Amino acid sequence: MTTHQDSTPRPPHQVLDGTDIARVVTRIAHEIVERAKGAEDVVLLGIHTRGVHLARRLHGRLAQITGREIPLGTLDITMYRDDLRLKPARALEHTEIPPGGIDGKLVILVDDVLFSGRTIRAALDALNDIGRPRAVQLAVLVDRGHRELPIRADYVGKNLPTSLREAVQVRLSDSDGVDAVLVGDRDYTARSSQALASRPSEPHLPE
Repeated sequence: MTTHQDSTPRPPHQVLDGTDIARVVTRIAHEIVERAKGAEDVVLLGIHTRGVHLARRLHGRLAQITGREIPLGTLDITMYRDDLRLKPARALEHTEIPPGGIDGKLVILVDDVLFSGRTIRAALDALNDIGRPRAVQLAVLVDRGHRELPIRADYVGKNLPTSLREAVQVRLSDSDGVDAVLVGDRDYTARSSQALASRPSEPHLPE
């Protein structure tokens, strides 16, 4: 007797909601202040796109904790990626370095998901063309594993073990209208993205 296994892609399920994300950002901000001994020489650089939104939130929390404005910038890594020829062309984003620069500073890169490590490698290459920090650290909302390069995060919101067939979706109110982290089968995510692209006026968040 042959057993038929259902291969229908499973829809995403939520692992973090808005309250969880806010709590994570606050915790990471406190960890930065503790490890950086007051964060006096810290510069935050958000990696486009959702890393920028998270960096802005961290910036706000750090200001509340320290009573000072921590330098904040953005980093576009598009031209430093090693998969440029494998993926459709992407529009360039804006790299913005704070007026004081990054030389001799503790630069904290901020991104939403740490996966293979290739995005962070590209970010390090981009930094090398901008200046010479004293040190570079990494803060991520989610670490999903499956590293291809020897890169680790210094500040992690949530370690999320996943399989390679799964996709992690980070939704932030700044760009998506809601704060959430979802995990689901990659095939389902791809089909949902195609459906959303065909109806851009209908916002959709998988249940």
